[in-house]
Amino acid sequence: MFNKIIKTLTSVTVVAILGIGAALAQAPKEKKVKDQGEYDLFTKASTEADAAKRLPLLDSWKEKYPDSDFKEERLIIYLTTYQMLNQTPKAVEAAKEILAMDPKEVNALFFLTRYGQIQPPTADSMATGEKAAMALLNPEKPANVPDAAWTTAKANFILTAHQTLAFIASAKKELDKAEQEYKTILQLDPANAAASYGLGSVILAQKKVDRYSEALFHVARAASLTGQGALQPAMQKQVDAFLVKSYNTFHGVDAEGLKELRQLAVAQPMPPAGFTIKDKNSLDAEKEAEFAKNNPQLAFWKTLKEGLSAENGEQYFEMGVKGAQLPPANIKKLKGKLVSMEPAVRPKKLVLAMDGDTPEVTLRFENALPGKAEPGTEIEFEGIGETFTKSPFMLTFLVEDKDKISGWPAQSAAPAAARKGPATGAKKAAPKK
Repeated sequence: MFNKIIKTLTSVTVVAILGIGAALAQAPKEKKVKDQGEYDLFTKASTEADAAKRLPLLDSWKEKYPDSDFKEERLIIYLTTYQMLNQTPKAVEAAKEILAMDPKEVNALFFLTRYGQIQPPTADSMATGEKAAMALLNPEKPANVPDAAWTTAKANFILTAHQTLAFIASAKKELDKAEQEYKTILQLDPANAAASYGLGSVILAQKKVDRYSEALFHVARAASLTGQGALQPAMQKQVDAFLVKSYNTFHGVDAEGLKELRQLAVAQPMPPAGFTIKDKNSLDAEKEAEFAKNNPQLAFWKTLKEGLSAENGEQYFEMGVKGAQLPPANIKKLKGKLVSMEPAVRPKKLVLAMDGDTPEVTLRFENALPGKAEPGTEIEFEGIGETFTKSPFMLTFLVEDKDKISGWPAQSAAPAAARKGPATGAKKAAPKK
């Protein structure tokens, strides 16, 4: 997506350090026009605002005075004219001619550096652009340029050079190099949303899960920055949609969390030390740990059932459940609700629902339980894994002793009342005679 940010450079006008007329007027004294005819041509060419009318003047000047002292200045005017006419190949040719005469000429270097960002990139645009960008990282101040003007221009040249180097490195899949270039751009221009998106994109392309939070930070910044340096509205909309989808996939739907991420990203160009966004797996693990802490019996049952329900559930039963005393000592007892019993009174078998209303566990007793209980009665138990069927799911436990079960109503019933003896003071029967 990032490649769409930079438009094809077919009409970029070079920001000339010197105006066309000034470049000619302030040229070294030893440069001279050949005659009045050349003077008239360069005057007209340098003052004509219409590029379409200027081009034939330049061609005439070149044809009549091919060896002019002002050949380099003429090429700079050609370069600007070709750009205004969207004739990029000819502009590239003119820029290369200028650099053949003066390898440090900043107008040509600037144009070819921008040429390195055309879409789609070509072998020539990348090679030419990279070479020019490297030279533009240390531009040489032309004569007669005021220091204040040069300070501004120089900063723009260096920023553009890093943008081109980042673009080319990304196109070549040189991700580490591209990352460093984008970071440099953000140091020079913190409000550069395109650089933030580029940085987030190359970090994502490295496919390092531990850096995903960092990448989302930069994408959020690109999607949320406004004002100077922000993405164009259409592009910003695309990046924002990408952010929302990526954040929800990684972290889960969390409107408040995404809002906080945007606010943090807008406030600074780089994430703070230790910045992280918890992924879904981590959040699920935390929830499971909290659930297990607050509901140890049900948590253990869910884990046990998950193992039994897996593809190798029968093997899991044979290896870890059959013959084992469950649950472990730290859980004490499992808990379920009575669904049915056999027989209806003094049962030796109870069927329980462990989580909901579906029968999942059978408790078998060697000795019958006293009395009976109503469906829905909550029963706690521990027992020995005995048998298992996956479909329908049913796990049977042998409960050996009465102290291994609690919640059975008859266990707390009062013993039957003892028979009353003879009333106090009752008269004894007279003996028979």
